[in-house]
Amino acid sequence: MKYVKPLLLASAIAISFTSSASDLDKVISSSSQINETAATSQIKIDKIADSMQSRLQQFKTLNKEVEGLEVYNKQVQKQITNQLTEMAELAASMDQVSVIERQITPLMLRMIAGLEQFITLDVPFLAQERSERINKLKKMMDSADIASSEKFRRVLEAYQVEVDYGRTIEAYTQLLVVDGVEREVDFLRVGRLDLIYLTRDGKQAGVWDKKAKTFIVLPDSNISQINKGLRIARKQLAPNMISLPVQAAE
Repeated sequence: MKYVKPLLLASAIAISFTSSASDLDKVISSSSQINETAATSQIKIDKIADSMQSRLQQFKTLNKEVEGLEVYNKQVQKQITNQLTEMAELAASMDQVSVIERQITPLMLRMIAGLEQFITLDVPFLAQERSERINKLKKMMDSADIASSEKFRRVLEAYQVEVDYGRTIEAYTQLLVVDGVEREVDFLRVGRLDLIYLTRDGKQAGVWDKKAKTFIVLPDSNISQINKGLRIARKQLAPNMISLPVQAAE
């Protein structure tokens, strides 16, 4: 009976140790599970964090795009407003053009009539060419496929041609009735001051008399200067001083 207590104590210690080991295993196992769960949770947290970061970046990008679109829309709105204003101005201009077009046609007709009258009263140089120009203008006015702006340009062009005649010197050949006989003569035009002819044989010259409205014969002493003037007009001689009969200005 002396050895019963120690044996019981040893058994109790053994049982206690066995129980503690089992509990420790349970604790270790539970700890491992907790660690695994924590690791899994951390992975989920990391994924969620990454997803949130990605979405935040997308949000920032979209926000910048929205801001850019707002600026673009404001600019486009300004352009649309300006275009609407321009369209309104164009509409008003078109209405004015219609009015101007109705007014400019009579003006062009009066200009052509005035130019024709001027040519009739002017020194009779290049009579056929100038008459044909007037006839073309009249025919043009009856044409429906030519814009009013083009018609007006051509009328002004005809006026410019007539203006240029007044400050140029020209030589040309044309038929003229001399002493009752139609002959080929050389004409010398000096602006609108003089229109002189010289027969091709160089024996007779005449000048247009504005008062008499006819050609009058010039003295033979003028023939050499007329020949010189013809050569200058044809650029066969350098420009130089010439002496020609000039009628007094009225």
